[in-house]
Amino acid sequence: MNKLLQRVTSGLVKTGNLKITDPSGKTYTFGDGTGVPVHVHIKTTRAARAIAIDPMLAVPEAYMDEEIDILEGDTLELLRVAFQNMGPSGIDAIFSRAIEGFRHAFRRLQQVNTTTRSKKNVQRHYDLSGELYKLFLDKDMQYSCAYFESPDVTLEDAQLAKKRHIAAKLSLKPGQNVLDIGSGWGGLGLYLAKNFDVDVLGVTLSTEQHGVATERAQNEGLENHVHFELKDYRNISERFDRIVSVGMFEHVGLNHYRTFFDKCAQLLKPDGVMVLHTIGRSGPPYATNAFIRKYIFPGGYIPALSEVMPAIEKSGLVTTDVEILRIHYAETLKHWRARFLANRDKAKAIYDERFCRMWDFYLAGSEAAFRWQDLVIFQIQLTRKNDTLPVTRDYIQDTERELALHDGGRDLEPPPAPAKPVAKKAAPKRRTTAKKA
Repeated sequence: MNKLLQRVTSGLVKTGNLKITDPSGKTYTFGDGTGVPVHVHIKTTRAARAIAIDPMLAVPEAYMDEEIDILEGDTLELLRVAFQNMGPSGIDAIFSRAIEGFRHAFRRLQQVNTTTRSKKNVQRHYDLSGELYKLFLDKDMQYSCAYFESPDVTLEDAQLAKKRHIAAKLSLKPGQNVLDIGSGWGGLGLYLAKNFDVDVLGVTLSTEQHGVATERAQNEGLENHVHFELKDYRNISERFDRIVSVGMFEHVGLNHYRTFFDKCAQLLKPDGVMVLHTIGRSGPPYATNAFIRKYIFPGGYIPALSEVMPAIEKSGLVTTDVEILRIHYAETLKHWRARFLANRDKAKAIYDERFCRMWDFYLAGSEAAFRWQDLVIFQIQLTRKNDTLPVTRDYIQDTERELALHDGGRDLEPPPAPAKPVAKKAAPKRRTTAKKA
């Protein structure tokens, strides 16, 4: 085995059960032998050399190009061994640290997301065949983190619960107008219109998603209440009672956070409410994973909360609620990957083997990062004034419970009824016998 690769792997894998067969056919064992066995065959010296220097990019690339085969275990188990042995900052090897440090230092240059570039970035991912996404998403085509009220719910129920959770935080009233920034295939906008009697404008940069969302609104007879446009949020001038953005902020880019929140503050009416749902980091700022940036989400960036809050504060918006959803996205990705693998032959018929390997690594890598590294979901509620919403969070749970009864979803656990005081029986009067003098 390449000596550098052997040294890097020995330094990384202290726990777990990893075997690597090198291009010469010799097999090496790493870890303490615990956990699910994983056996990887590196078939070319070129791949071995690249992995030793830049494993975060070279491993998935070699897997895509069939220069790596996983003989025992799968991509998720391989990533479990890697992620559980390294910190959020990556592999502690001199070449890897230098490369990742360079990526972190120049991360802003990778996120110059002008209106033209943003559209191209979106087309790279979201304008893939709609048939591909139907292979692994729920029926409503929700391509963002679901909300698992209990571990045993279906993906469909969890995505419905996500919509309830976000809708409740918007505190909607009939007749209001709502802006959905990054409206996807239209599921959330349609849900809000149907359940709250509001008018929704959804904007997206994806031609594929726009077509599907528009057709759905027409088919459901909601075209007079829900309208979807191919438009960048920066080109909107109308003001709204409510703004929601789910899974879009990851594409804004660090350079444009002030622009995003300044624009939202401009678009939000004085008594308006906004809910932002985005992937974030529980740890400090770090560069986007090289594989994800190159092949999956060009121009994308996952922020730490410390990078988001200054832009919010400077925009004049008031932060009224922050919730961190942990593990929910790992469970969502687990469902997506299981469905994708079950339909892998269909995906291969649409694209090819290399695409299927890339997509498998993307889904497995994302699940691993949410399960064993520092990725979480931020749900940030914003207003223009600090007295817009109730001062306790009870209204959120109350609305979710009403929606669950209405939309046929799994109801929330009802609050325990206050215990009724038990009436005490009156103590029998004691007869006193007067003592005779």
